[in-house]
Amino acid sequence: MKVVKFIKDKGNKYKVIIDDETYKLYDDTIIKYNLLSKKEIDKKLLDEILSYNDELLSYYESIKYINRKLRSEKEIREYLKKKEISASIINKTVKLLYDNNFLNEDLYLKSYINDRINLSNDGPLKIKRDLLKLGLKEEDIIDRLNTISSDIWLDRIDTIVSKKIKGNSKYSSYMLKNKVLLNLTNLGYYKEDILSILNRYDIIDSDIYLKEKEKAYKELSKKYSGYELEQKINARLYRKGFRGSGSYEE
Repeated sequence: MKVVKFIKDKGNKYKVIIDDETYKLYDDTIIKYNLLSKKEIDKKLLDEILSYNDELLSYYESIKYINRKLRSEKEIREYLKKKEISASIINKTVKLLYDNNFLNEDLYLKSYINDRINLSNDGPLKIKRDLLKLGLKEEDIIDRLNTISSDIWLDRIDTIVSKKIKGNSKYSSYMLKNKVLLNLTNLGYYKEDILSILNRYDIIDSDIYLKEKEKAYKELSKKYSGYELEQKINARLYRKGFRGSGSYEE
């Protein structure tokens, strides 16, 4: 098989024409196999060249992927698998990435958790779940999360609770606390921490109660009157979390 021509391609690649076929090879491949000097190669050597070039492709593509942001080993493996790179080459690539410190799960954990603390409202349980999905070991995740002061999580809960209470215009204190509890639980905070903060707040909902009662009266008085109307109003208010008309004075 005759090495015919080299044509510069993008980046550190060349189009290498061998017989009537064109191959895109990295300059590292060309240098390793001394192709600039070789005029003839056999099929066995070509297969070896292409296999080595695939290893470089896997490695360089991984580095580009990591350079956008830090990645876990699982993310790298899934990324390379989508590019239809063989399992054996993926294994070699992962080892090489670890050897050259492009993959560093301690650094990944620290960076990931810090980003989630600074850029999201997510709590420790949600962060842990997401890290498990990314293939990180549970004991490593727990160890890293344990380095975060509990005051940080409590302050974040307090900020969210305060904002929800200030923005409340339609929920009873009972309903609001339940909604805030559900919201913060979904965000991954511990229930006992949420309740410890919620219980510090005395939510005054008398104005909302009166507004909802007036709204219910306007709607229900078209169909009901007297004692039945009062019962219907109270039932609606109860469903909204207002525990009986006797809680507030008109």
